[in-house]
Amino acid sequence: MKIPFNRPYLTGNELNYIEDAIRSSQSGGHISGDGKYTKLVQQFFETEFHARKVLLTTSGTSALELAFHLLNLKPGDEVILPSYTFSSTANAVILAGGKPVFADISEETLNIDPKDIIKKITKKTRAICPVHYGGVSCQMDEIMNIANNHNLRVVEDAAQGVNAKYKGKYLGTVGDFGCYSFHETKNYVCGEGGALTINTEDERVIEYAEILREKGTDRSKFFRGEVDKYTWVNIGSSFLISDILAAFLYAQVENIDEIQEKRLLVWNTYYNALKPFEDKGVIRLPIIPEYSQHNAHMFYVLFRNEEIRDMAMHKLKEAGIFAVFHYIPLHSAPMGQNYGYKKNDLPITENLSGRLLRLPMYPSLQLGEVEYITNQLLNILNLNLRS
Repeated sequence: MKIPFNRPYLTGNELNYIEDAIRSSQSGGHISGDGKYTKLVQQFFETEFHARKVLLTTSGTSALELAFHLLNLKPGDEVILPSYTFSSTANAVILAGGKPVFADISEETLNIDPKDIIKKITKKTRAICPVHYGGVSCQMDEIMNIANNHNLRVVEDAAQGVNAKYKGKYLGTVGDFGCYSFHETKNYVCGEGGALTINTEDERVIEYAEILREKGTDRSKFFRGEVDKYTWVNIGSSFLISDILAAFLYAQVENIDEIQEKRLLVWNTYYNALKPFEDKGVIRLPIIPEYSQHNAHMFYVLFRNEEIRDMAMHKLKEAGIFAVFHYIPLHSAPMGQNYGYKKNDLPITENLSGRLLRLPMYPSLQLGEVEYITNQLLNILNLNLRS
């Protein structure tokens, strides 16, 4: 049996909507940015997630870049974020002119630790960027309180958190800005894509975001009939997703609950099968706090040490199961070291990242395949116990 780590899920209407987008372009529509399906997806998230404004982007990375440009960071301005995240989170800060300041994570959730955020605040701090790891929400009340007390902005990296909630509120709609990803490894996909949520009531911020997103022009106003021609009014770049990709994505979000239910079934099957070994203290499974309604983005196992993790990963690969570890902490990477970080600066991050293994996770994963994976892992753990 060969089981990949990820397999994009198709709902059935992806090709139909792509064909419709292409046909529409022959009769007055267009397949570039802000077409029919782009608007449908944006309206979906604004209506269902109660986001003030949603703008589709070319990726989760570009959503982050757009968000940090909106903060108008100056050289030396600092943004606090976890080291246990993808490079895009830190790159977006740097490209906007800021400096990433890495905080340690919670042992329970692997999310940024509010206590360490407070320790990292200086006179130069401008923003906090919580990353909702695995679609499990950060402690947003604490983070928003810290931000309010220190006059900081909050950019939620909710790349993995689409359709997950914090105390009943959708991730990406709690902070000032939220950033989603629709990369093929995420819950809802279109190959490459993302979205920026803007949660402020300030219309000037929304207008500025539209200008930045449209190459520095007021083209969005022109398409709405608010100006008779559009022109270059500020700096900007091209953050717009093709309407062909948005058509694919619309077929996904139409089935948002069905996809989540399938993922939760796989997640819960993993959890129930492996729980006895957690009870024995052999492994640790994901912890979901009461305040979090997760979206089953990933299922990971924490082993006692890195050597056992690597052995399990190798043995699973021999059995045809592609299980993988996750991030190399950014503070320990070459770029992180350029900012003066060194080993043991973030001990919890370093410890947990070396012990974590992600199991295959996608909606079309069959329960028989999940049983095969868990049986193989249980055999490995039993052998380890006897050795």
